[in-house]
Amino acid sequence: MPKVLTIDGLRVVIYPNDHRPSHVHIIGRGCQAVFQLHCPEGPPSLRENYRFKATELTEISQRLAGALMQLCDQWRKIHGDF
Repeated sequence: MPKVLTIDGLRVVIYPNDHRPSHVHIIGRGCQAVFQLHCPEGPPSLRENYRFKATELTEISQRLAGALMQLCDQWRKIHGDF
């Protein structure tokens, strides 16, 4: 599973056999979340959450927004279209 970014020890992953629309999986500390990227303009939005606290999700969302261009580029490299 290709890790494309790390946020405070959490892995940000884009699976090569995954589906559209563009999104990332956040994995770590016994928690998981999925954020849709809304490439190329953003902003990322939460699609699924398993055990992350609201404050953690806010921080993750902000960090994803700051890395949106990088994440969209990685999605395009792996999947082509958004």
